[in-house]
Amino acid sequence: MSFDTIITVDWSGGNDRGASPKADAIWTCVARDSAAKQPQYHRNRQHAEEWLTDTVATEVAAGRSALVAFDLCFAYPAGFARALTGTDDPFAVWDWFAESVEDGAKSNNRFDLAGQINQQFGGIGPFWGNALARDIPHLPRKGTARTFRDLPEKRATDAAAKGAFSPWQLSGAGAVGGQVIMGLPTLARLRNRFGTDLCVWPFQKADAPITLVETYFSLMPNALAARMTEGAIKDAEQTALFAQTFANLTPDDWQALLDVPATEEGWVLGLGHEALLESRASQQLKPPPLRNDCFAMPQGAYWTPVDDALDHLRTHLKPVCGVTDVALDQAAGRILAAPVIAARSHPPAPNAAVDGYAFAGAKPAGPHQLPLVTGRAAAGQPYDGTVPEGHAVRILTGASLPAGADTVILQEDVTTDGRQVAFHGPLKQGANARKAGEDMQAGQTVLSARHRLTPADLAKVAATGVGRVTVYKPLRVGVLSTGDELVTAGDTATADQIFDANRPMLCATVAAWGYEVVDLGKAPDNQDALRPILDDASVQCDAILTSGGASAGDEDHISALLQGTGSFALWRMAIKPGRPLALGLWQGTPVFGLPGNPVAAQVCALVFARPALSVLAGGNWLNPQEFAVPAGFTKAKKDGRREYLRARITDGVVEVFASEGSGRVSGLSWATGLVVLPDHAVTVNKGDLVTFVPFASFGL
Repeated sequence: MSFDTIITVDWSGGNDRGASPKADAIWTCVARDSAAKQPQYHRNRQHAEEWLTDTVATEVAAGRSALVAFDLCFAYPAGFARALTGTDDPFAVWDWFAESVEDGAKSNNRFDLAGQINQQFGGIGPFWGNALARDIPHLPRKGTARTFRDLPEKRATDAAAKGAFSPWQLSGAGAVGGQVIMGLPTLARLRNRFGTDLCVWPFQKADAPITLVETYFSLMPNALAARMTEGAIKDAEQTALFAQTFANLTPDDWQALLDVPATEEGWVLGLGHEALLESRASQQLKPPPLRNDCFAMPQGAYWTPVDDALDHLRTHLKPVCGVTDVALDQAAGRILAAPVIAARSHPPAPNAAVDGYAFAGAKPAGPHQLPLVTGRAAAGQPYDGTVPEGHAVRILTGASLPAGADTVILQEDVTTDGRQVAFHGPLKQGANARKAGEDMQAGQTVLSARHRLTPADLAKVAATGVGRVTVYKPLRVGVLSTGDELVTAGDTATADQIFDANRPMLCATVAAWGYEVVDLGKAPDNQDALRPILDDASVQCDAILTSGGASAGDEDHISALLQGTGSFALWRMAIKPGRPLALGLWQGTPVFGLPGNPVAAQVCALVFARPALSVLAGGNWLNPQEFAVPAGFTKAKKDGRREYLRARITDGVVEVFASEGSGRVSGLSWATGLVVLPDHAVTVNKGDLVTFVPFASFGL
């Protein structure tokens, strides 16, 4: 079986959270046709329940099957239902809470109600965790104060779920009890509202148009880590992740997940199938699309400072690539979408750091003689036995220390006749020996998500026994030149035409950054011709770099087309060279419209596109390394714009290219980096320290 629609719900037991989206609030997400929509924020339970009721009614009316997955316990440990209602029926508990809970936007009676329930049991408990300033009869603040312990602390499904908390806990870190009390009334009303059109798994077979299930949004930690970006709200990302993953499960997957016997305690959907879910998430997962307003700068500033633009991009961009698993030998240069966890310690056992002889304990100053045991320890060929006290064994570098040995003396410091060894102390216990796990320990995070894997990283990962890693799929970057005047180098050009220098330069730049280059060719100054090129590029590419047509003139057709998408932003940058930057989304694909002059196009690509593309690819924001170098030139600069001068270092001082014209492409070839002059006015004299950024710091 499968479902047409997936609805995921992250519930909350707290009060109204206000109009602006916040963490620790109610979030929902809908996935249909294998694609998750943007998560929705609900300020309180009243708004969320109204939305749920309307959404479920829409699904029923449309004839679609829907799974509604709550991160919320659907039942209590065995015995509670009968003690509270006189029956083992979990739905009787739902109805009891629906009748008893008083819930408003700013207050509710969950703590008082828990105290009243506790009063029905002998002793103090099972609920605990009074978070109010006033004391509540029969409800202790700490779990250690309880005396009633006749009911299990957790359900079987909670005990099987790593890190799951008890539903008796109403406050404190990880408390879920308040969510349960405030969630069951909503579940009861949904069930009563939709009748036979709704079933609740696993208490009932999942064969109605609407199926309610409980799940834990902690079941896919690696896939969740891959989604998280700076400023993202975890609750929102969790709902989107699970909606997308559930929407892409196969009928066989669903059969495996739903094959659970019905008990009064219920079960967490997906528990026991975490590897399957992580695998499906890795295969299918693609981050949600960029928002249409991701490039919109605050109004009011005509000239945008470079730092403001960079801060805006860093805050609003996020990965756009899908995620996959690859073997380690295919992972060089790829960007991790999930942390790498050491499968075993390195080294896995204590071993020798040198060739020599192994024995136990420290040796004081003075001469020593130890008899040798028969045999030796070598890397991959351990000594089979225990070294007796007062004896030594021959050992080679990398060999595991045998039982009975913890110290190694170098063979150069020993004389031997093959039967015993003689040497002088002192020698510390543990000398020349490596401890197990002293480099990396099993279970340790050895590399974080968003890290680009280097050859040294592959060695590090392999040493811990990890053979596959979860990475982002390669970012596909399209490069397009625009202009009627452009001719491809090698073709025949008239006097009023120029050869396209930008496209080979930008293609090579993108390739040097490790992305897949999609050469989109050149486009004329004609919107009707340009539109289908962008349409095709949005399908082939994850991001598009264009040059030319990025300002606001009559022939600036990139800007004109982006203007109609509702995502367009024309940034007038306070930068020299490269004033105009046109940014927007074409069919959901980010477009960076660079200036047409080659120097300006390259400078803007290095300064703005490089860190932005890194984030879109799943990597970290990249800041180039800068160096303070004595100036070999003089210059007076006015206030208001940051300037980037083509430069190179000669005899310990930095020189700049003779011309600052942005059309002088030869200066890029002459230079080995850029001198960066600040936004404010400055006078540079020879010998003054200036900021130099080598092209290598820009990844070239």
